Amino acid sequence: MDLELSKEDLAFRDGLREVFLGAVPEDVRRRTALGETTREDIVTSQRILNEHGLAVPHWPQEWGGRGWSPTQSHLYSSELQRAGVPQPLAFNVSMVGPIIAEFGSEEQKRTFLPATANLDIWWSQGFSEPEAGSDLAGLRTTARRDGDQYVLNGQKTWTTLGQYGDWMFVLARTDPDAPRKQQGLSFLLLDLNTPGIERRPIKLIDGSAEVNEFFFDEVRIPAENLVGEENKGWSYAKFLLGNERNGIAQVGTGQRIYADLAAASGAIPTEDGLLGHDPQFRTALHTAKTTLLALEATQLRVTAASENGKASPVSSLLKMEGTQALQELIKLRMRAAGSDGMLTGTGEQVRAGDAASVAATQYLNQRKLSIFGGSNEIQRGVIAKTILGL
Repeated sequence: MDLELSKEDLAFRDGLREVFLGAVPEDVRRRTALGETTREDIVTSQRILNEHGLAVPHWPQEWGGRGWSPTQSHLYSSELQRAGVPQPLAFNVSMVGPIIAEFGSEEQKRTFLPATANLDIWWSQGFSEPEAGSDLAGLRTTARRDGDQYVLNGQKTWTTLGQYGDWMFVLARTDPDAPRKQQGLSFLLLDLNTPGIERRPIKLIDGSAEVNEFFFDEVRIPAENLVGEENKGWSYAKFLLGNERNGIAQVGTGQRIYADLAAASGAIPTEDGLLGHDPQFRTALHTAKTTLLALEATQLRVTAASENGKASPVSSLLKMEGTQALQELIKLRMRAAGSDGMLTGTGEQVRAGDAASVAATQYLNQRKLSIFGGSNEIQRGVIAKTILGL
């Protein structure tokens, strides 16, 4: 979308590009564009952004926020993804950080927020369970109050990058007798070095092991690690999930993949000429471009609607349509890669660029996008209830 940017906004955008392209190392951005980001890349990038005041711009200003306008917030997200800069760790900056800043005690804020912004603490998300993923309110992990501690028992699963986690924010059931399953839940902060915790990697279809499962056996959490009020955790979780869905859409990443495909297709040979001249491929590219334009406008609406600290229900629409668009673009990348994109090498030199060599793994890995963060079926229910009033 060609936003009608003011001179001030154009200068703001150029300032972002100067940091993203000048301060973040090129090899870090290259690996990110290929979907090969390492833990060290994420830490390095986030600390550089934090040094420039760009790691947590949406936080309250006293804790590093910038007080940007919706347009500036949109430009930040879009330019970050287009430049291939690793996203600041979402578990830190978009999930637990804003929750602590809004609902945490003053001691929790002083203890956790600076370290969370600088990624001195790597947070993991303790929400999904074997029978409570998309239907999160059905979780069964319990946190029983025992004096000045909570005693945690249960299991969490699909914990993305949990192998690196130092701390985990956990949603657990503190009142099993609550009349509704959304009630009786609390939001707790857990040091993952606490005795009684076992973590196991889960191997995925693309061969990676980026997700984990955690088992808790009589794990003791100090009561001062409760965030906000006991049994009010569902309210905090809803705000957190709204931020998560907004980030999952990755509109800027989709724009970067589209631009790469449009530029490369004119030089990729087919049996009838060049891929860029293929009518079906051109139609698919135009459809992708139109979808991305609509998603960019939707993302701007969600950003504006979230400025008051409330999650926008439109984030469900953005998450659902954004992930589907990204999956379609990855399919087009697979087509452009041809045999170069096979998981097993053909023995021939890759001719379609570095992106071809990772096309298959990204295709398999990103099947998850329409499932995690609340499956698209769940998002349709949210849209029907909160937007359409059905």
